[in-house]
Amino acid sequence: MALYKLWKEDPAQIREKRVDQIIGFAGDGKLGDNNTAPAEFRAFLAKIPRGTLTRYAEECVSKSFVDSGLALQDIVNEIASRLGFAVECGRYRGKKNEIGYDGIWRGPNGHDIVAEVKTTDAYRVPIDTVARYRRDLIRKGRISEESSSILIIVGREDTGELEAQIRGSRHAWNVRLISVDALVRLLKIRQEVDDPVTEAQIRSLLIPREYTRVDEIIDLVFSTTEDLLEEASPDDDTETAGRKVSEESRDKPVSFNDAVASKLSDHLGVELTKQSRVIFADVDAGVTVLCAVSKEYAGSKGTGYWFAFHPHQLEKLEAAKMGYAAFGCGAESQIALFPIEFLKVQLSGMNQTHRDDGRSYWHIQIHHDGNEWILHRKKDEAWPNVSDNMVLGE
Repeated sequence: MALYKLWKEDPAQIREKRVDQIIGFAGDGKLGDNNTAPAEFRAFLAKIPRGTLTRYAEECVSKSFVDSGLALQDIVNEIASRLGFAVECGRYRGKKNEIGYDGIWRGPNGHDIVAEVKTTDAYRVPIDTVARYRRDLIRKGRISEESSSILIIVGREDTGELEAQIRGSRHAWNVRLISVDALVRLLKIRQEVDDPVTEAQIRSLLIPREYTRVDEIIDLVFSTTEDLLEEASPDDDTETAGRKVSEESRDKPVSFNDAVASKLSDHLGVELTKQSRVIFADVDAGVTVLCAVSKEYAGSKGTGYWFAFHPHQLEKLEAAKMGYAAFGCGAESQIALFPIEFLKVQLSGMNQTHRDDGRSYWHIQIHHDGNEWILHRKKDEAWPNVSDNMVLGE
């Protein structure tokens, strides 16, 4: 039985297993360049939650076992995929006449990263060897010299000796170094925001550059904070459910997006995996779902809920084979689920905010009075009754 099928049928049993035990369930139970296990193991990694993926990475680093380095290679490549890179997995072991890279990470901006993964830096990393992999890939036309670099990922944070080794080499300007723990933290940031600019900034941190000027890092911190606050509640001057929302309420965002996604996985018969704070997808099924959430606001028209819906979210849902916008109204027991085709038709009649930095978003407002759920639009527009679109109950 396929590893992921075991996970779906008995997640509790699989969840408590160590990563080396998980590999034993995959294919022929051994990671190798000509084995059946890697494909199943990688497909499984692509579906599991970030917390489980993080635990497996920690086990590879802290508990040496047979092929722990190979497992870490696959886990790191999966993290790169979740950061938005198109990943080409490399070989586990070197072979004559084959280029021995651990992974090639292709960024949306056209920059390629040649990845080298090590469980420890206890011995000298062969930087010249990794540089040769990059040169060979350039010579074969698979990457370009101008738009490629090397990233070494190591399983510990104390990398002072390795940093000195890189700085003293002739490849210093083409190499970047990061610990597995820091890479995991970048993934956490990536999944807690939903802004393409921030996503690009996260990926850019993995590309070599001289940080005399730290504006880029400051921009990342600032835009991450802005993204989280923006989704918390309406702007101060926006009427919501018949009243204005105070500054105090803006400081208390709600966060049950994952619970909404879990419920919709069952409702839609798919397995949604988190891509960002509000975007979840089942890549195999071609389903992408926006899972936005709002606290409850009392007003003259009944209990109301407010959400920001961004153009980049519309583009992502339109690009999916099946795209849905889901809005958790106060709790995961009250979800408005709209096919993107339906919501797109409604947008022209909705209020929209245009910010000074060029970003914009539509105001999605839903209220209910008794058993009726209504989608707000501008005063002179029709306000659809969306009661049939509600996914209700525990």
